[in-house]
Amino acid sequence: MKLLVFSDIHSDLRALEKLMAIEADYYFAAGDLVSWARGLDKAGPILAKRAGRVWVLSGNHESPASITAFCAQYGLEDFHGKTLRIGDWNVAGLGCSAPTPFNTPGEYGESEFRERLAPFAGLSPLILICHSPPHNSRLDCAGPGQHFGSHAIGEFIQAEQPAWFFCGHIHEAEGVKETFGATSGVNVGKRGYLLDLATV
Repeated sequence: MKLLVFSDIHSDLRALEKLMAIEADYYFAAGDLVSWARGLDKAGPILAKRAGRVWVLSGNHESPASITAFCAQYGLEDFHGKTLRIGDWNVAGLGCSAPTPFNTPGEYGESEFRERLAPFAGLSPLILICHSPPHNSRLDCAGPGQHFGSHAIGEFIQAEQPAWFFCGHIHEAEGVKETFGATSGVNVGKRGYLLDLATV
């Protein structure tokens, strides 16, 4: 069973086409398909080629409501704040980012992140997919001393130790991997990460 997780396409339709050409059983778009919620109508038909196998999170550039409507229009699955059972695995998703200086459409405060992560506590084994990385981690490094991730997500990872954690948001950390105790973390970016559950 293969899961392809990717993020931060930002209207790079060629990159999205390449991702959809990869054979996987499940496709998870972890936010920021576009910028400032513009151009979803162009991304939709590409994702719709894999309809029934595509789960979508809002990034900070899309509001959760816009992604709900987008998924309904193109036959995709809205994954924000939801869980999915794949064999013995629990997969949970949470979109949006911590507040940015740009006041983008999909931003949460830390208290809201904690509230929305709470239903995922106790799920095991767990694969957690968020748009935002944990604050002050390698997955969250935009430059020396520059960190914009979520404290609440970091706290959840430390407490719950999901087997896998995937995120995006910080473009400079694309492809970076980091372990948090028993958790393997990856900032997937638009190149994506293919997880084969048969080998883990």
